[in-house]
Amino acid sequence: MEDYSRWSKAKLIERMASLKQYNLQSQALSDLDRETAQAALRDSEERLRAILNTAVEGIITIDDRGRIETMNTAAERIFGYSASELVGKNVKVLMPTPYREHHDGYLNNYKRSGHAKIIGIGREVVGQRKDGTTFPMDLAVSQVKLHDRMIFAGFVRDITDRKRLEKEILQISELEQHRIGQDLHDGICQHMTAIELMAEVLETKLRKQAKALAPDAEKISREVREVISQTRALSRGLSPVLLESEGLMSALKELASNTHDMFRVSCQFFCLKPVLINDLTTATHLYRIAQEAVSNAIKHGKAREIQIVLSSERETLTLAIQDNGVGLQTPTQKKKGMGLQVMKYRAGIIGGSVDVRKSDMGTRVICTLARH
Repeated sequence: MEDYSRWSKAKLIERMASLKQYNLQSQALSDLDRETAQAALRDSEERLRAILNTAVEGIITIDDRGRIETMNTAAERIFGYSASELVGKNVKVLMPTPYREHHDGYLNNYKRSGHAKIIGIGREVVGQRKDGTTFPMDLAVSQVKLHDRMIFAGFVRDITDRKRLEKEILQISELEQHRIGQDLHDGICQHMTAIELMAEVLETKLRKQAKALAPDAEKISREVREVISQTRALSRGLSPVLLESEGLMSALKELASNTHDMFRVSCQFFCLKPVLINDLTTATHLYRIAQEAVSNAIKHGKAREIQIVLSSERETLTLAIQDNGVGLQTPTQKKKGMGLQVMKYRAGIIGGSVDVRKSDMGTRVICTLARH
């Protein structure tokens, strides 16, 4: 017996479409032929039902109004509903706010313009279970054209475990970077500082006892000082946020100052009220998002003025980076980079989101995060 769980999305969609078409064709046959055809159709339907119910991914089909027509066993398990509870209801019941409110608009826009952002392209979205909890999932939507209408098949995979593992790996990486940075600062820098002091003492003694050798001692002291400076810069790059509640504010202030000094652009940091973050991982990801946004503003936006704003109101923390550059690229300027994807990935790891908008001044990157 064939292992239906290994069937591809394309093969499943082809099977669904052929079944519907076969049903239409059988209606035009004679009574005897129709009886034979209907028997074959029932067998085919049972086979398709077995295929769908043994598929690893959740599979949900909806009509062009967004109403659920079918839901396989895997989808029932993922969302916590039985198919009988959902058939006939709008699929947006499986989406949390604000995606739920926008879904009908997306569907209507597709029917009107024929343009869809998600059909044929897999992406990570957020689903909502029957108990109200939300979870990350991979969603791929395919369009199935039938004789008289169109349906959509959604293939869903719960990626909660994968996202948790990714978060743990990234957290371990960030902590290891922080440890190396601290070791450089507290270990090597301290030893080099001691060597610098000894070289300065040696220089002083040589100026009294052997003036010809004093310049060599001075050169050693100068080179050691440069090594200390470079090591501290490397340490700061690996561990930009100190393990303290005000670490993020201090790091963002330093980022603005360093950006001004290195690139000769106006870069300012604003934080009207103290925003205290005790979690090093969260603070580091927010810093890296700001760092990436500032870098993009200078490299791609050609900005001369940048503002970094950190604020917190009630249960929401907001990090905004505004620049006066050339703005977002048009579709004809497709220089696809990893910057935006990395920022969104980092935000997703800490339970936040990133929105990039074109503004009157240039580009505005906004990262929002729920405070716990």
